[in-house]
Amino acid sequence: MTHALQALLEAAKRAKPTAAQREEQRRSFAYGNTHFENKLITREMVDRQAEKLAAGKTREPK
Repeated sequence: MTHALQALLEAAKRAKPTAAQREEQRRSFAYGNTHFENKLITREMVDRQAEKLAAGKTREPK
């Protein structure tokens, strides 16, 4: 392994993602796993549900 690659790996170990980056990663993970099982799932659907969860709304109104 080159010295430059080793330095990049060490820097990556110390990097702390922001809250926005963690949220983006969480949504990407949710989309990837759900879309794999159901091709009708879209990123927009995941975003809508994430916003509802963030607002404390977990159910659709009756």
